[in-house]
Amino acid sequence: MTATKQPFQLTQNNYYTNEANWHYQSKSWFTKFEECEAEALAELKGECESPFSNITPLVAGNYLHSYFESKEAHKAFLDNHKKDIFKYGNPEKGIKSDYLTIEKCIKKLNNDPYFPRLYQGEKEVIVTGKIYGVDWMGKVDCLDLNRKLFFDLKTVDNIHKGHWSSEQHKKLNFAQARQYDMQMAIYKELISQTFGVECEPIIIAVSKEKDPDLMAISIPQYLMDFSMEQIKEKQPHIQAVIEGEEKPSACGRCSYCRANKTLDVITPLDEIEIE
Repeated sequence: MTATKQPFQLTQNNYYTNEANWHYQSKSWFTKFEECEAEALAELKGECESPFSNITPLVAGNYLHSYFESKEAHKAFLDNHKKDIFKYGNPEKGIKSDYLTIEKCIKKLNNDPYFPRLYQGEKEVIVTGKIYGVDWMGKVDCLDLNRKLFFDLKTVDNIHKGHWSSEQHKKLNFAQARQYDMQMAIYKELISQTFGVECEPIIIAVSKEKDPDLMAISIPQYLMDFSMEQIKEKQPHIQAVIEGEEKPSACGRCSYCRANKTLDVITPLDEIEIE
């Protein structure tokens, strides 16, 4: 994200590195800064560990993605994560329960008559570009330039569960609550800049319930337009925080803020924030 004299070449091998995060903004880091600037900046600088130190959800997600990428990619993934996926790190002992759940999701998608035809295209495509003057990156699960479509696989506890938004004072569906509409808007713009093709997003969601549910979801343009306006509004300050030009604000409630909180302020009883 900061200026550098040496060109940085983004690749599959360095996409998830901290070095890449300093050169490129991404949806995951943008939303980290939205949630708590102090924690996000400390994590980016390596001054604290990610609050999501449990890597199981990330590995589980990649388990699903690598399976539908290719047999070779899935085998390489399993070989690189034996300790995470298999009991006692031994494939002969079987996979852990978290990944048995993902296996059910995979089976659900494989048994669907439409999924194999729908989920066609190049897998794990890196796209980059400038959004309001800042370098951004993204990795598209499945991109079909011929059909002008791109797909994103999402696992979710329950597709129809509502998630309360304190900002909007109402319940949101899982995709809006996790700002997947913003992610799709970003990817659509980066695909356009990378390939010169306007593509439409489809989220393919599969639930991790006993009997998995599934749904193909389109994203209305007005939601993506709103997301891009949010980036336009918030990005200058976030970028200034990253570059050390402005001080980060603290949310006061995350693990990082709790760990660094002191009794320097006395809060009136009727001003205690509640969620």
